[in-house]
Amino acid sequence: MESGRRRGLSSVLSSLSLLCVVLDLQLDGVLGATPVEIEHHLEMGRKLLAAGQLAEALSHYHSAVEGDSKNYLTYYKRAAVFLAMGKSKSALPDLSQAIQLKPDFLAARLQRANILLKQGSTQEAREDFQAVLKRSPDHEEAHDQLRKAEELELLQEEAHEAHHRGDYSTTVQVLEKVIELSPWDPESRELRAECYIRLGDPRKAIMDLTPATRLRADNRAAFLKLSQLHYSLGDHHDSLNQVRECLKLDQDDKECFAHYKQVKKLSKQLDSAEELISEQRYQEAIEKYESVMRTEPNVAFYTNKAKERICFCLVKMKSAEEAVDICSEAHQREPQNIHILRDRAEAYILLQEYEKAVEDYQEAREFDQDNQEIREGLDRAQKLLKQSHKRDYYKILGVSRSANKQEIIKAYRKLAQQWHPDNFQSEADKKEAEKKFIDIASAKEVLTDPEMRQKFDSGEDPLDPENQQGGGGGGGREWPFGFNPFEGGNFHFKFHYN
Repeated sequence: MESGRRRGLSSVLSSLSLLCVVLDLQLDGVLGATPVEIEHHLEMGRKLLAAGQLAEALSHYHSAVEGDSKNYLTYYKRAAVFLAMGKSKSALPDLSQAIQLKPDFLAARLQRANILLKQGSTQEAREDFQAVLKRSPDHEEAHDQLRKAEELELLQEEAHEAHHRGDYSTTVQVLEKVIELSPWDPESRELRAECYIRLGDPRKAIMDLTPATRLRADNRAAFLKLSQLHYSLGDHHDSLNQVRECLKLDQDDKECFAHYKQVKKLSKQLDSAEELISEQRYQEAIEKYESVMRTEPNVAFYTNKAKERICFCLVKMKSAEEAVDICSEAHQREPQNIHILRDRAEAYILLQEYEKAVEDYQEAREFDQDNQEIREGLDRAQKLLKQSHKRDYYKILGVSRSANKQEIIKAYRKLAQQWHPDNFQSEADKKEAEKKFIDIASAKEVLTDPEMRQKFDSGEDPLDPENQQGGGGGGGREWPFGFNPFEGGNFHFKFHYN
């Protein structure tokens, strides 16, 4: 037993000895750097900095600082790299360390004062500028910057007074000058963002809050506010990105998590609805947009968007009357939305109300003169209106513009039976029936031929003599493609002319 204890003690001593050796090696590698090695790191850092290779330069300055923590110049040079990288917050501790090691190091003190001034810390900046002037009374830059620090203090006070009395426009004007002097001050940007929100300009608030998120170490409040602003504007993807940044800082933040769940749900519904539209699954898309309105009933943008897209889907589904109702409601919400006017115009075309379609397209064109789709739609609606004053094949057969081929043939057969000239006795009635019968046959000919129907739907009558495509109806016409409605079938009769 005694020998076992001795072996255990010997093992522990061996382990401690090995640990000491390892620690010695590590300390030699960090603290035991030779002056030559430190000088090498400083020289490499200088060359890399001059070449713009900032990350590599920073690595060498890290090694130089670790090798000699008492050298004020290494801290100062590393601070210069941080500043070149735009990391002023990281540069401050190095400048402070350099000043602590060498209190009369005016270059470091002046540099720190300039950073503090840009961060809006006027009192600390003034103290540094005054310290420089105490040792160098004629220092021109220190004099100029001290005046700016004093001016900034007065402007900050003026801005807060204007904000306190609710004069947000004046606050914004004063903060323009404040931020010009202290662009790295998050407080000034956040205050101006609040004023922009109160003045009803959330886009400008976003422009101030975005840099403010980077100017504070943990600015969850700014990320949340950014997310809420994007959400209110309908930028749901940007909203989701910003609230995720908040949760990266603290996944247990209750406000951010609650907002995240809401944005994620709504964003998913919106994306899904648009995907369904792209797949032409319009009824499902309508149901999805109805869910959007239930998920977020308080932000007008999402209700407006849902109404606009439901209007679009109904037009695509040829549900013209319902489309006009929804589109009209959407138009009341957004009178200058050209997409709503376009869709309602298309619904009116389906209903053969061409004058109203022309009016909607003309109104849309007033809001966007250069929109090619609107120009083409207006041209088509005007052609259809002109065409409707001549012959409308849909009206002749009594079918809607969305009727399929089977519905067209069914309507044709019914009317052809009704208006067959053999059904009439007098010559006058027979001539009237003949005219109607030819129109009915012409309508069937055009609407059952995909190419001719497309031309007619675009505002061109393929049987109009002006288009050199055949006569317009009446006796003696040459039927295109060899078609004659009085040949074949069960319609056998003779015409008698005086």
